Amino acid sequence: MRKRPSWPSGQVVHVEHTSRILESNPLGDPITRTFPVWLPPGYSPDSKKRYPVLFDLTGYTGAGPAHVAWRAFDENVPEQLARLTAEGRLGPVIVVFPDCFTALGGNQYINSSAIGDYADYLTRELVPFVDQTFNTSASRDQRAVFGKSSGGYGAIIHGMKYAKTWGAVACHSGDAYFDFCYRAEWPVALTELTRHRKRQRKSGPYELSREQTRQEPGIDDGRIKTFLEHIYKKPRPSSSEVMTLMLLCMAATYDPDPDAPNGFLLPYDLESGELIPARWRRWLAHDPIHMVQKHTRNLASLRGLFIDCGWMDQYHIHFGARQLSRALTDAGINHRYEEFPDTHSGIDYRMDTSLPFLYRSLK
Repeated sequence: MRKRPSWPSGQVVHVEHTSRILESNPLGDPITRTFPVWLPPGYSPDSKKRYPVLFDLTGYTGAGPAHVAWRAFDENVPEQLARLTAEGRLGPVIVVFPDCFTALGGNQYINSSAIGDYADYLTRELVPFVDQTFNTSASRDQRAVFGKSSGGYGAIIHGMKYAKTWGAVACHSGDAYFDFCYRAEWPVALTELTRHRKRQRKSGPYELSREQTRQEPGIDDGRIKTFLEHIYKKPRPSSSEVMTLMLLCMAATYDPDPDAPNGFLLPYDLESGELIPARWRRWLAHDPIHMVQKHTRNLASLRGLFIDCGWMDQYHIHFGARQLSRALTDAGINHRYEEFPDTHSGIDYRMDTSLPFLYRSLK
């Protein structure tokens, strides 16, 4: 338990931005969003002093405003930043908390015709907007991105694909090795979706060929649409419904198709539960462990790359993090990889290590 801080806290301000890139996004999510920005102690808009800037990408079901909310017996991220600054472990930086929440419960921070172009939203709109609004250094070499879980995935993918925008990256428990971290969860989703079949199940004989719809594998037979309508009417989804929504969000991220129902395809047959290899290959093309070789030049250009994961991660992401680190080493990419004795949850304290690393990388 942490006591109330006695050091300078800095300042959290809230800014509003209206996106042109997210106009007409397929989910109908808001294009005008208010998000927090943390300004370090001593910041003055009238000063000529310029600051490095860090962007914080939240995990699935999260959004930037949640990271500045009050926490019982714990720090929120601005309090953590203020403490690290007071301890001399972190120099003065500006930290941005974007709101990239979607109707599918989250974001992987890449462009998708089924969700919206959130990579472009960050790099082409929010970065210039922040540079114009605050006293940032407005330089790639003075700008970093970090995050955990889906946010960690977004951070490492941005380091691979958008290194002209980001000078350093920190990835905490970011999704990797999809064969482990996603495939193990799909049976839960398929069973949950069974509740929303057009023809309700009854006791008695079952013949798969009669139950399967006659359409291309990976196409929604109506149960996903019904499931989403059901979710949007509920005050609170169950844990299995959240897991199902997450996997549908991933399908919309990794295998979008504007011509498909709901705008995306599925990697499993909804009735038999069989993996559809062609569809799964679309997912694997977005798996960081398979992307290193394609993006070695961008990765090598980063001023700093930090990755960590708990070795008891309940989604088994530590296995993917290890493979990712090995792939980076094999490609000659300088990086720092650490593990620690914890799970996927409640690990914001690890930013005590990553944030000073990013600041030193940007100096």
